[in-house]
Amino acid sequence: MAIPAPDRSRPLADRMRPRSLDEVVGQPQLLDPGKPLRRALEGGQLHSMIFWGPPGTGKTTLARLVARRADADFIALSAVLAGVKDVRAAIEQAKAARAQSGRATVLFLDEVHRFNKSQQDTFLPFLEDGTLTFIGATTENPSFEVVSALLSRARVYVLRPLSPAAVAPLLEAALADSERGLGDLGLQIDGDALALLAQAADGDARRGLNMLEIAGDLATDRRITLGVAREVASGGRRRFDKGGEQFYDQISALHKAVRGTDPDAALYWFCRMIDGGCDPLYIARRALRMAVEDVGLADPRAFAIARDAWDTYERLGSPEGDLALATAVVYLACAPKSNAVYVAMGEAMADVEEFGTLDVPLKLRNAPTRLMKDLDYGKGYRYAHDEPGGYASGERYLPDDLPDRRYYRPVPRGLEIKIGEALARLRKS
Repeated sequence: MAIPAPDRSRPLADRMRPRSLDEVVGQPQLLDPGKPLRRALEGGQLHSMIFWGPPGTGKTTLARLVARRADADFIALSAVLAGVKDVRAAIEQAKAARAQSGRATVLFLDEVHRFNKSQQDTFLPFLEDGTLTFIGATTENPSFEVVSALLSRARVYVLRPLSPAAVAPLLEAALADSERGLGDLGLQIDGDALALLAQAADGDARRGLNMLEIAGDLATDRRITLGVAREVASGGRRRFDKGGEQFYDQISALHKAVRGTDPDAALYWFCRMIDGGCDPLYIARRALRMAVEDVGLADPRAFAIARDAWDTYERLGSPEGDLALATAVVYLACAPKSNAVYVAMGEAMADVEEFGTLDVPLKLRNAPTRLMKDLDYGKGYRYAHDEPGGYASGERYLPDDLPDRRYYRPVPRGLEIKIGEALARLRKS
């Protein structure tokens, strides 16, 4: 019996969606024998879940397999398009299935993080009474994007980006599959072309299959060469979601690399963000923050270098201005570090909150009028410039009711070595 030709109206990635757990690639931490999700599925333990992971890692596929394994009805909604009305219709459908046949219903909500609190709360009563089992998929951290009431009723499974070693066999399977894939076209692929497409997929199976399908259309003599693969893979950006989890993870890594005095790692994360489409001016602002928070007075030149890099980028734009920002990032990473002012400010702010509105000592107040002079404003103030060395030894400038404090403690690095030595000399005088 002849194998029917694949339905070319559907994308290759949809046609090649796994039909069983054995066809799922990657996610060994969930699906290897004895791992939590596999145990739950094999034991028939249908429960509410949230699949959290980057695009193309199998969240929708796993939701479908969960429903199939449990012999449950499957209703799929997207939070991008659906509203409360759609959710209510799905709930009525689940109630009907339960009443008529006793079948369970799995309601799958893709992009669950796009539902607001009230929309997410809609599910709660029906999870409690067993009307449906909820499975949500999200690329964002559920801790921040899913309401606690729903989060407490669902188990979170973390999906990881697919390695090139996991994507390559998937592409080969698509080339060989005549029923769903490209096998009926008789395509061949060079080894280096396969490796390039698997790498360019960047952990996303859907992306890899889409590129393979395009490469198949461009192939001459039914062979996908390295040149064709390069043409298809060119211009693609690595995973980076502006304002999402990847965004904040990468800027955190950049900041920590600068703080840790690792210019190579700092430059790598800078380039990752630029490559991913991050606004360079955002990095410029963060670099200035790093100069203030982590370099501080150990090297005050860092402020000017970060500020000048920002100004240079605004004048030149990309790509020329990117180099100015890279220069600032490397300088900040190499500079001596001090958070002494950052810590000192935090301690001073804590005292401000604890002690409230303490009076300014009279001697520190200006006395521009006779009345103020008669009230002893400014009386006893010692003008530091008239003192030996320009320092009024023993003078106290804090409120009278505030205990003595040493907020600023210079670190033994960079310019703060000299600052610390100078303060120590003055305080001994």
